[in-house]
Amino acid sequence: MAEVEIGIGRNARVAYGLDAVGIVPSRRTRDPRDVSLAWEIDAYRFELPLVAAAADAVTSPATAIALGRLGGLGVVHVEGLWTRYEEPAPLIAELTELGDVKGPAAASARLRELYAVPVDPELIGRRLSELREAGVTVAAALRPQKVRALCPHVLAAGADLLVIHGTAVSAEHQSRQTEPLNLKRFIGELDIPVLVGGCASFSTALHLMRTGAAGVIVGVGSGLGDRTRETLGVGVPLATAIADAAGARMRYLDESGGRYVHVVGYGDLRTGGDVAKAIACGADAVMVDAVLAGAQDAPGQGGIWPMNVLSANLPGGGWAPVETSAAPATLEQIVTGSGAPGGSTSANLAGGLRAAMATTGYATLKEFQKAEIMVTAGRWPGL
Repeated sequence: MAEVEIGIGRNARVAYGLDAVGIVPSRRTRDPRDVSLAWEIDAYRFELPLVAAAADAVTSPATAIALGRLGGLGVVHVEGLWTRYEEPAPLIAELTELGDVKGPAAASARLRELYAVPVDPELIGRRLSELREAGVTVAAALRPQKVRALCPHVLAAGADLLVIHGTAVSAEHQSRQTEPLNLKRFIGELDIPVLVGGCASFSTALHLMRTGAAGVIVGVGSGLGDRTRETLGVGVPLATAIADAAGARMRYLDESGGRYVHVVGYGDLRTGGDVAKAIACGADAVMVDAVLAGAQDAPGQGGIWPMNVLSANLPGGGWAPVETSAAPATLEQIVTGSGAPGGSTSANLAGGLRAAMATTGYATLKEFQKAEIMVTAGRWPGL
């Protein structure tokens, strides 16, 4: 564990983001057609290790279905606009117009007004039923503080996977004001697998694994317009956070007698190279947001915002225009490169990952997790 002295009596760990590492080619290469990008969690198999973030600007029921049919997983946020309004699309269009005309501050203010409307339990059932009827895996997300109130409606709707996601989730939340959610007891009583996060350290990942979670989401302070680092000073560079969680997975594998918990990396992942480096650091899959929010058929309609705008104490972030090229790609083009204009491969997440694995000689994601990685020259702190 590398540490540096930042002052008399105070040391700090050296940590790295994905841009600071590179994957080292092995002694062999492979035909890309022989490379498998598939992964499984519990009884569910996915042909692509791509999870669309549970954020309204990224995942609607329609985009969750589209990604599911491409081989990935879309997660619908049960506290989002689709469970508060019958037709949220015109309201999102209003946000985009406000942002374009009056600026992000005006759009952010309106955004918070839209989320003040209560969640409609009937809409939870209807939205999740859309996914089930389409034949894709039904994944629903909740914040930890809303699990008790809304999880019964999620279960009644027949969800296949539950995602408990917040800015920073721990297995031991303490409060004198309310009774904390006992994650271990709660997960133990469920009949469906649970993904829980975010987390960013070895110890937190290990504790979350001990709750019985099927997977942990790794990443705090990076992602869709998130301002956690700016407002709280909390966050860990993603390469180090994933590697720490992968280390916790190995520890838990030993202590549990062979129970494997999946690690899902979540951060500012925009290219196939980013995805490849996250998996080489130890992730089983990645959760992506901003790059999908930039699709021409994204539900955010040209805007992005993090779901921590739901926080009553300190809303983190707001509406912002999404960064796109002059000719935005579709969701399918971003994910698979199919039909991308001009033969562009920059947004082909699956193709980039497949090519990286073939170039470095790995046939499966599990093998690729063992790839040699190096710190890129010039990225060492202080150089």
